[in-house]
Amino acid sequence: MTEITIKPTIRLKGEVCAPPSKAYTQRMLIAAALSKGNSKISNPLLSEDTEATLRAVKAVGAEVQYAGDCWTVEGANPLKGAEEPIDCGESGATLRFMIPVAALAPSPTVFVLGKVLAKRPVEPLLASLRELGVETNLHKTRGATTVRVEGGGIRGGKTSLPGDVSSQFVSGLMFACSMADLDAEVTLTSPLESRSYILMTQEVLRNHAVNVDVPKSFSQLKIPAKQVYRPVDGRVPGDFSSAAFLLAAAAITNSAVSVKNLDRTTAQGDKAILRILQRMGVKGRVCEEQVEINGDLALLGAVDVDARDIPDLMPVCAVLGCYAKGTTRIHDAQRLRLKESDRLTSLYTELRKMGASVAMDEDSLTVKGPSRLHGAAIDPHNDHRIAMACAVAALRAEGATVIQNAECVRKSYPHFFTDLSKLGADLDGGELDR
Repeated sequence: MTEITIKPTIRLKGEVCAPPSKAYTQRMLIAAALSKGNSKISNPLLSEDTEATLRAVKAVGAEVQYAGDCWTVEGANPLKGAEEPIDCGESGATLRFMIPVAALAPSPTVFVLGKVLAKRPVEPLLASLRELGVETNLHKTRGATTVRVEGGGIRGGKTSLPGDVSSQFVSGLMFACSMADLDAEVTLTSPLESRSYILMTQEVLRNHAVNVDVPKSFSQLKIPAKQVYRPVDGRVPGDFSSAAFLLAAAAITNSAVSVKNLDRTTAQGDKAILRILQRMGVKGRVCEEQVEINGDLALLGAVDVDARDIPDLMPVCAVLGCYAKGTTRIHDAQRLRLKESDRLTSLYTELRKMGASVAMDEDSLTVKGPSRLHGAAIDPHNDHRIAMACAVAALRAEGATVIQNAECVRKSYPHFFTDLSKLGADLDGGELDR
């Protein structure tokens, strides 16, 4: 277990590049695997979650060649059932995207879920696939949790899904039902959350000449059958979800920081961090490919944050609330209890260790600031975003803070601590980028 010690840091300065988007890397990789021909993906993210997606697409017949920061993907032609069980690790996107894709293969595929992933919901997706003619089975034992997909193709037709559990269910159907025997119609029985992720999937599919009709209401998607994925070259954009931690670190310190590789025109919903920082009174500038933050240790202003479409920003918003004047409320966050950890409880527990004034109810966190935080031993609950959020909070805390199990950031941002150190944060312990 790697421990990182973070000491108070008054000033950050310099520039770093935002890591490539995990969400885009996974989507582009799966679309390339379904294409007939070679696709090149430049600037991909290499992390635990994207490594799980790589394992999955190769297991069903795709070939991937690596050259520097470019992956060349030869599509699975034909798609095949995996000969060995596919280890999804803790990647919910890999599991939920690839279960429908595996249904297109002529023979069965088995997926193995990590211990935490096994606690996250997948049953609604399996039920939906059964309505579309796919046989699936979830098997849980003390030793392992697996999902078996029998294969043989997807019939198509009508199905329904809850929209407030995981948008990844919908994206998985978008990938696979475009190759079904009949057109598919997906009705959402509750309002869709994390809408931007559906738009990201639609964008990637469109680049591969695959069409999915997504209405403005997001209530019912229509997916034409028997479409053919066209190979295409693309570049993975920078990740606003990960960059938000760097931007917040600059905002709460006396800093002049530039985060490059950020495209403000992206479909990523987490670019909302720019609007949130502006509402809090943070000084900075949004340029074409970078964001500049000028922190001045002045008190931020409290904000109200609706987490329904930006759940991954909730941890960093809670930390910003600790240093803001007034009451910051993060609400409609019930779904965050189904992430890598119960993020509401994890944040409540760890920020209180540091002296924050935080209240929690079923679907929200209320943070009263400014708080006089102090160092503490932080258990991130094996959740990458909790580890990064508490690391940011530690920058202005009194005394040293120890982030235990710091290697959990490998899930989405393996170089987080290295980048924070490059900007001048006083860090010690372990190999920061491993």
